[in-house]
Amino acid sequence: MTEADSQDRRLSSGDAEEREPVRRIPDIISLVKDSYSDLRPAERRVADVVLDDVKYAVDASNAALAQRAGVSEPTVTRFCRAIGCEGVRDFKLKLAQSLVVGALYLSKPPVTSGDNGMPFWNAVFGEARRALQEAERQLDPGQLQKAAELIAKARQVTVFGLGGSSSALAQETQYRLFRYGITVSAQCDPYLMRMTASTLKPGDLVIAISATGRTREVIEAVELAKHYRANAIGVTTPDTELARVCDVRLTVAVPEYPDTLKPTASRFAFLAAIDLMAVASAYRLDGSARETVRRIKYNAQIHRTGKEMEPLGD
Repeated sequence: MTEADSQDRRLSSGDAEEREPVRRIPDIISLVKDSYSDLRPAERRVADVVLDDVKYAVDASNAALAQRAGVSEPTVTRFCRAIGCEGVRDFKLKLAQSLVVGALYLSKPPVTSGDNGMPFWNAVFGEARRALQEAERQLDPGQLQKAAELIAKARQVTVFGLGGSSSALAQETQYRLFRYGITVSAQCDPYLMRMTASTLKPGDLVIAISATGRTREVIEAVELAKHYRANAIGVTTPDTELARVCDVRLTVAVPEYPDTLKPTASRFAFLAAIDLMAVASAYRLDGSARETVRRIKYNAQIHRTGKEMEPLGD
C-alpha cells in the first residue's frame, strides 16, 4: 500500500467518524419538571432541592442531598429511578451534563429598578442604547466604505443568515437594499444557501450574518461562494472564523446582559451595521438609488393616503 493510499484510508476513516450520529443526552432537568406531578411527596422534596440549586445537587453527596430534602437516602435513589435514571450516579452524570448551558439559564434574572414597576424596562432600553454605542465605537468606517463599493458594483447580492435573529436580519438586509435598485435575495435555509452559493460567479456578492461567527452552515456557504470567485461581506463578531473567510468585515462585539428572557441586544448593533452598509451603498449609487426610491414612494403613495415624510421608501 502506498503512502497516498494510507492517507486516503485515514481520511476516509475520519470522514466516517464525522458522519457518526451525535449521541443524544437527555435533558434531565426537563424530565424532573415533567415528572414532578407523578412523584410521591417525599420524591418531590428531592426534586425541589435539585431544581432550587442544580449545581449543589451535582456536587452534593447522596447523604447531603437527602438531608437537605428531609428524606432518607433510599428516597433519593427512588427519585432518581422514578425519572428514568439507573440510580444516583447516573442521575448526577446527566444532571452535570445539563449544566452545559450554564447556571444562568436556571436562575432568576437580576432585579433592576424601573420607574414603571417593570424590572426589565431599563434592561431592554439600556442594552439597546449600549449596543448602538458599541456599534458606533467598533465599526470600521474603512471596511464600511469597502462594503458599499462591493454592493454598488455587484451583479447580484445574496444574504445568508441562519437561526433566530440572523434570519430576521438577513431579510432586513434584503428589504434595505432592494429599494435602491439592487438585485438582492435572502436565504435562511442551509441547503438553499449551498445551492445559491453554487450558482454565484465573479462580480456576485454574499453578505453573511452571524451573531457568533461560528455557524458552520453559513461559513461553508461563504467558502463555497468564494470558491466560485464571489466576494463576501461578514456582519458578525470580531476574530471569528466567519470574519476571517470574508473579504470585508463589519464586526462588533456586544456582551450580553445576564437575563435570558430578554432578547439579545447584539441584534441592535448588527442592525445599525446593516443600515450603515445600505445607506453607504445608496450614496455610492446616488442618482439611480434616489430614482428607485422615488418610484417606490410614488407608487406606494398613490395606492394609499398619507404624508410625504412617512417612513421613506417603506
